[in-house]
Amino acid sequence: MAEHPAYPVGLRLTGRRTVVLGGGQVAQRRLPALIAAGADILLVSPSATPSVEAMADSGELVWERRRYAEGDLEGAWYALIATSDKAANRTASAEAERGRIWCVRADDADAATALTPATGRSEGVTVAVLTTEVHDRDPRRTAAIRDILVEALGDGTLAVPSVGVRPDEAPRVRPVALVGGGPGDPDLITVRGRRLLAEADVVIADRLGPRDLLAELPPHVEVIDAAKIPYGRYMAQEAINHALIEHARQGKAVVRLKGGDPFVFGRGMEEAQALTAEGLPYTVVPGISSSISVPGAAGIPVTHRGVAHEFTVVSGHVAPEDDRSLVDWAALARLRGTLVILMGVDKIGRIARALVAHGRAPDTPVALIQEGTTAAQRRVDATLATVGEVVRAAEVRPPAVIVVGEVVEVGDTAPAAPGTLT
Repeated sequence: MAEHPAYPVGLRLTGRRTVVLGGGQVAQRRLPALIAAGADILLVSPSATPSVEAMADSGELVWERRRYAEGDLEGAWYALIATSDKAANRTASAEAERGRIWCVRADDADAATALTPATGRSEGVTVAVLTTEVHDRDPRRTAAIRDILVEALGDGTLAVPSVGVRPDEAPRVRPVALVGGGPGDPDLITVRGRRLLAEADVVIADRLGPRDLLAELPPHVEVIDAAKIPYGRYMAQEAINHALIEHARQGKAVVRLKGGDPFVFGRGMEEAQALTAEGLPYTVVPGISSSISVPGAAGIPVTHRGVAHEFTVVSGHVAPEDDRSLVDWAALARLRGTLVILMGVDKIGRIARALVAHGRAPDTPVALIQEGTTAAQRRVDATLATVGEVVRAAEVRPPAVIVVGEVVEVGDTAPAAPGTLT
């Protein structure tokens, strides 16, 4: 058998008897896939790792706490032999051969009738890699190839083309993807978000989304600018909703690319409601919120043991004295933890005065992080008493995340600059 390459095949093991001999690390790695395949699993082993034991306790497999005995493979469709007893492995392998049972041996691949490929999954696709070099079965090589393929499928580097629609068919409506692009650095978008971008026909993009990713899109992709520039031009939300609906009805793959997370001051639910009202499906791809990631990129933890046990995120786009404000600034001033303010650069002076008026100490540290996680990131420090003047003098401009609290002074070392390899 060692002289010829293995024939690749996918086994359907749902409800079919599968016997695993040995409950060590090999079984721990292989059992989850067998469970996911719906196999009827019998584990025979006098001991098992805690993870394997937990699988048995949860009822995902049957565990007989003993050594292998001849006859254990009777009726099996598939067997995994992974004990530390070489003699038992040879006996079990011979039983599998007589019973015409496909059998994997962890200790001697050349003596096995089946090989376990290096596998990975990405959005409904399983990648399985087997070497054709019968004298070079280094698992590190197949695992490395597997990782390259799965990563390429996941991040969209290797895009799977959409299946075309025949002229006599109605367009297939696909879910609109409401994608959180993260705080700005294009590397901080999720794997799923990047893959959906690579598959998109239409991208409706915010100003605060990771703009560098748009340059990677193929020429046929229509990019619609949905920028909302503070106190400048903007695309009305109703127009954005209309564009999402119209392009989705045409059967196009539509991505709504937002900065941060779609549901953190991102109007993502408004867009989801508009799609639902028209009977159109949508999917949400959460993003890394700037409220946590930008302070972290500037060396500020929003919580820290012995300093802050909670953090609160509020919008500062409406001043405290404005009748439209939904924020209880008096209650926030009484909290001892961290306050993170988004969209509050031009209102921070009034916000600071309101917090001090309701009891927060004037010398409470404040940090403003502009263009967080990008190459243009900069940090400006102040206190509640001085922040209004400091913002004007330093010409801080949005987008900027404002952090109020003692955590501002916790960090004594600066993190690597955005984009730096470490």
